[in-house]
Amino acid sequence: MDSIRVPSLTLILLIISSILCLQSKADGTGSVYLLDSSTHHYFQSHSSESKSLSLPEVGAAISVLLGFAPPSTLSSASSEKLNEVLTPNPFVRPHAVFLLEVNGLGDKQLELNSDGDVFSRGFKSEVAIENTEIQLSEDELSLVSLNEPLESTEKDLINFALRLGGEYINNAAEPLTGELTIPLSNNVQITLHMSKKADREFIVSLVSLFHNAQKAVELHADLEGSKLTPSELIKGKFDGFKAFQEHYGTDDIVHKGAELLVTSISMIYNSFQTTYKGQIVGVVVFNGSPTKESDSMLTIKLTTQQHPRWLEEKSLPDFAKIAEVALVRKTLAWITGIILIVSTLMGICFLFNMPITRDTLLYSNVKLD
Repeated sequence: MDSIRVPSLTLILLIISSILCLQSKADGTGSVYLLDSSTHHYFQSHSSESKSLSLPEVGAAISVLLGFAPPSTLSSASSEKLNEVLTPNPFVRPHAVFLLEVNGLGDKQLELNSDGDVFSRGFKSEVAIENTEIQLSEDELSLVSLNEPLESTEKDLINFALRLGGEYINNAAEPLTGELTIPLSNNVQITLHMSKKADREFIVSLVSLFHNAQKAVELHADLEGSKLTPSELIKGKFDGFKAFQEHYGTDDIVHKGAELLVTSISMIYNSFQTTYKGQIVGVVVFNGSPTKESDSMLTIKLTTQQHPRWLEEKSLPDFAKIAEVALVRKTLAWITGIILIVSTLMGICFLFNMPITRDTLLYSNVKLD
């Protein structure tokens, strides 16, 4: 009996350890959506057989879309994957990317509506969450952050509610303690209370995201008027949904909040499409189980390039030597010219004063009277 129980116990332990390993691996996965332009096609039409992308491959795709070369460490297999996703023409690149990382929202809470969001038309890929560094040239890139802090006011909340077709009502004496009501799809609406910490953090994060997106639009208008048009990367990280999901757990309001977040991101991306006239793409990464709020999955590292011309400009020419050489050349030219003139005049004088006598060589066939 003991000899039979030992193998069965070992088998049970192996099954439990396999389940735990699968669970830990699932916790470290997320999803990425590549959003194409509304007027241009920067991504190829994908099929169900398309291979999934890793996060370093997503970073390489961002570099290519911005007009930079992919990293030299990219393997040949990863290059083939990028060829399956990106258009092969290197001259057809948007040179503008909207990159957003969403923490605390996984595929189970992600509510997609084919009529109202841009994610249902995007290329989706499962990714393993790992820190990836993207190296870009600082001289040729305009980096705009969507995480600038914002002190929200009553006016900001009212404008945010009106933009989403809802309303913000505050009947209390204290500011920023009202209720925000936003309509969703299928005649459903969500009501968030600013007096609750989780609701307040979620709303303030959304308002800040909209505000910084508007600043990015204004910055693009300034860059369009300048002679230099660098590549533009609009990068942000949204952490407001994590506390909201942890507070409500599996409640129905979590799915409503996820739909509100997807609708908000879709509106921001559509506004970018209008401003950039379709010459922009989106890359949105969803991480359902973030480790730390401060960690970023895709880190941008800006590098500077030293130009050889700068080294040449340091050795300035010696203007004194140049003036001395010019004076010598000018003096030699004048002396040579004077010698030629004197020689010519002397030759003319000698010809006129030459005696006319019989010469055996010159006048052998000439008879003079």
